Amino acid sequence: MVADAAAPYLLALRLDGRRVLVVGGGSVAARRVPGLLDANADVLLISPEVTPSLHDLILAGRIGWQSRGYAPGDCAGAWLVCACTDDPAVNAAVAAAAEAAGIWSVRADDAAASAAWTPASGHAGDLRFGVVSGDPQRSAGIRDAVLAGLQDGSLRTRRRRRGGRVALVGGGPGDPGLITVRGRQLLAEADVVVADRLAPRALLDELAPDVELVDAAKIPRDRAMTQDDINAVLAERAQQGLSVVRLKGGDPFVFGRGGEEVLACLAAGVPVTVVPGVTSAIAVPAAAGIPVTHRGITQEFRVVSAHIPPDDPRSSVDWAELATSPATLILLMGLEHLSQIARTLISSGRDSRTPVSVIVDGTLPTQHIITTGLSAVAGAVSEAGLRPPAIVVIGEVVQVGTQIAELSRNVLSKARSAAVPTSSGPARAVPTREGQ
Repeated sequence: MVADAAAPYLLALRLDGRRVLVVGGGSVAARRVPGLLDANADVLLISPEVTPSLHDLILAGRIGWQSRGYAPGDCAGAWLVCACTDDPAVNAAVAAAAEAAGIWSVRADDAAASAAWTPASGHAGDLRFGVVSGDPQRSAGIRDAVLAGLQDGSLRTRRRRRGGRVALVGGGPGDPGLITVRGRQLLAEADVVVADRLAPRALLDELAPDVELVDAAKIPRDRAMTQDDINAVLAERAQQGLSVVRLKGGDPFVFGRGGEEVLACLAAGVPVTVVPGVTSAIAVPAAAGIPVTHRGITQEFRVVSAHIPPDDPRSSVDWAELATSPATLILLMGLEHLSQIARTLISSGRDSRTPVSVIVDGTLPTQHIITTGLSAVAGAVSEAGLRPPAIVVIGEVVQVGTQIAELSRNVLSKARSAAVPTSSGPARAVPTREGQ
């Protein structure tokens, strides 16, 4: 807080449809205006010039703009005034006019002379908070610490129950750090978590002791919770007034039966929030250094659920069409039938030398990759003893991945060599900014 100043009275303004005047079109205004638009304020910008980001908002019709300098009378009709120019005299005149008209104003250049302060604000889900200290850097630091705690679940915000709900959360490809911020927030608020086998299970250790954990793992040819049972648990727990998170691997709508679960909950009268996840079909190849598209090689990729073999009457996949397509082919759940799939693709026209990568435990510390040709891939998988979960990538982009891996090894090797002391004398530490 400003020295010798009275403590401020904290208040959250509801600016929906209310006029806010912003004087100045530089970087400070560019930072302030998006928050005002989030509050659905009617923003009028007065400035001879504006930044490109503000100009985009003007062209989109989201804010009004008068291309001129500030003039007496501009504050009339405003509920809040923001003086954001780089001229202290103009800011002082704007603040004085607002004060005379009984309108709250914020001076971006002088906290001591400002009638109101803009807090360092953050939001996590439906929770919004602000930090006011009079020192913008200190406020921002505290805001960031609180926000980090909300995002990683270490700062718990479980609410009093306000009616049951289900959140269908995509947990990402495996690494717990790759779940979305919103997904992690909802997990921290949950009363019940219904978790898949491929969900980032390391996050389950962070749940509060009183959270009910339902293991909905579906292990092939092993014990499994049926989909009907999962649907029933989701609806029943929510109808008891609990906050339920259905935690799935990847994205819930990419071969995750998420649509079925949403339909079942809605049919039972239970509201559902869907939080998309990073699908393993793209993220796992990326983590292995394989781009699924690459300029000059392919402009498309296909994602196939390969848990049914090509000759099975239940299969709806056009393997013959895929064999002649230049698209990168990504197989999920394809290890068991990989031999049949490779034979079908080759017999339908795909070159037997087409490069293939099989990635096991993608994004995790146990990630393992083998790369070979299409005709040899099934044997290589068997020889290596690979087991699901695995992603199979078929196409020339695999060669790009090989180049990336080789160059990465060279860069790391050079970096390690540069860090080793030579015989001419001890290695000298490079000073950090703090040490200079």
